[in-house]
Amino acid sequence: MFNLGGFATLLHALAITNILISPVAVSASSADRSIHARAAAIVKRTLSIRDNNSLASRADCSHPPSYNAPPITDQEFAPYNEAEATYYRYRQQQSVNLGSWFLHEKWMTPSVFECAAGHKGGEIDIAHGWGGVNGARAVLEKHWDTFIKEDDLKYLQSIGINTVRLPIGYFNLGPEFTKGTPFDGVGEVYKNAWPRIVRTINQAAKYNIGVLVDMHGAVGSQNGNDHSGVSDGKTQLFHNKGFQDKTIDALVFLMKKLVKVNNVVGIQILNEPKNVNELIPFYNRAIDAMRATSEEAKAFPLYIHDGFDLRKFSNYVAGRKDFVVQDNHSYFVFSASDKAKSADQHIQDVKHGVKGSLSSASQKQGRNLVIDEWSCALNGGASREVSKDFCTSQMKTYTQATAGWSFWSYNKENCEHDAGWCFKSAVGKNLPKTFFSYPDSNGKVPQGIATAPTASSSTSSPSSTSASTSTSSGNAAATTTASSAEASGTASATISPAAPAATGKCKTSKARSLKKLQKRSKHVPVVHIKRDDAQEANQRGYKDGVRAAKDFAAFDLSKLGFTWQFINDNVAKLGSGVVKSANIDDYADGFFKGLRDGEAEVQKLL
Repeated sequence: MFNLGGFATLLHALAITNILISPVAVSASSADRSIHARAAAIVKRTLSIRDNNSLASRADCSHPPSYNAPPITDQEFAPYNEAEATYYRYRQQQSVNLGSWFLHEKWMTPSVFECAAGHKGGEIDIAHGWGGVNGARAVLEKHWDTFIKEDDLKYLQSIGINTVRLPIGYFNLGPEFTKGTPFDGVGEVYKNAWPRIVRTINQAAKYNIGVLVDMHGAVGSQNGNDHSGVSDGKTQLFHNKGFQDKTIDALVFLMKKLVKVNNVVGIQILNEPKNVNELIPFYNRAIDAMRATSEEAKAFPLYIHDGFDLRKFSNYVAGRKDFVVQDNHSYFVFSASDKAKSADQHIQDVKHGVKGSLSSASQKQGRNLVIDEWSCALNGGASREVSKDFCTSQMKTYTQATAGWSFWSYNKENCEHDAGWCFKSAVGKNLPKTFFSYPDSNGKVPQGIATAPTASSSTSSPSSTSASTSTSSGNAAATTTASSAEASGTASATISPAAPAATGKCKTSKARSLKKLQKRSKHVPVVHIKRDDAQEANQRGYKDGVRAAKDFAAFDLSKLGFTWQFINDNVAKLGSGVVKSANIDDYADGFFKGLRDGEAEVQKLL
């Protein structure tokens, strides 16, 4: 959940809305000054209203609760299917956060804090409360089993949500990860948390929903805010080498466990860290450690939050060749200055200023940008129609400018009275009723679009170098490599792309690739570029673009979202014998035209 500096702790505790934290390029210090200057205008909002189904509405905290947990099901990941994973990881995302499920925020789930210890403000206070480890575990396990269920995931698929962001803390990985951390001594509270995270991922897979696993709470805290699991306000991660090592150990664990899980779209390294000098070095170190775990890890999507500095991290992502995605968060809450603006002015900001900033950053970094926290919260005096316009304008802006968005958040106590923050309540009110990539569809793939290729059909793995490869499960993979497919004219654009960093074949960075497509690489004189090579690359790009549009549509009517990452990775896989480095822009030009035409063909069938 959004937080910037000490003010954000207050904001979350009060659950107030409407200070514009728009995705513009500002320094962390100037943003902090701006936010703190507005704090006096916050209007306190009561937390006294509770759901009738509150997990732990107790006046007596002297007796530890108990919970007879049912068996934890859905523990086996499906065999790895690299082509299927490609659809999940590269498609445009319509997502929602599953916030305050495995890592609590008091303003969202106050009932579990009633018998917490200490400040009663963060996850750590729950773990130390409730009469001891057994009582705290009972409360949390009941919450994990009831707050969000499989039927919720089924519902999300039915309305076009294709991804969920799952905030967790390092402590959710089990007691061994809490040793030598602030959660040391209460690690046993979380001994059954990881199996439930596995269950969530597998249940999401039943409905073709991707999962972004988000390290919301790092060891020692990356921001000092309660939503990172602490309640003492201290940010200890960046100046404690031991805490950094333990956080990276947790991230490496996640990579090893999830890299071959088809519907895991990525791992987010940190959520809303302080934008300190040590942040980028930490990101570099974490990325290197995670990518070093396997060949597959070199191509796996890694998400980083930008510390509310859009420009700085846009440059960082643009300078990388591997699959790294910038996450920016956008919120509007009450303040004296924003109160002076009408709701219509806020809407115009979203449609123009915010959209312009995001579009500029997205273009620079090849669309490797998402808005993975935003809400419908606006001035309390706004009419339903104005609130709806504000919320849908955000959704349209984020869809057009980036590769996806994730609403904060799916569920909370008192949800039915809070359409600004609770997705379940906002659907059909502030938000549309459905969210499919093709808006006019019902999510069902129409006749005329072939079934999406799988690893057992016409695709090959990124590392395939021979006529036949196998997945880790032993299932037969593609029998056609990129080179042989090219020779026969049957190559698929949705062959799972290899990471340029892994193969070294594609040297073009996102920043250089995004120059005007008609402009040739400054490293290769135009006179040396054969016209037939350019034409062939353009034609090949067009063919692959059409095929990509149709193949993604065949997978739950998805659209390609991370377009430049897909292009660069696919060119790296094809090799210089198919698309020369001097002709990547020609290929991309054709690909984008083919993608548009292919999506138009799909649209006609709806």
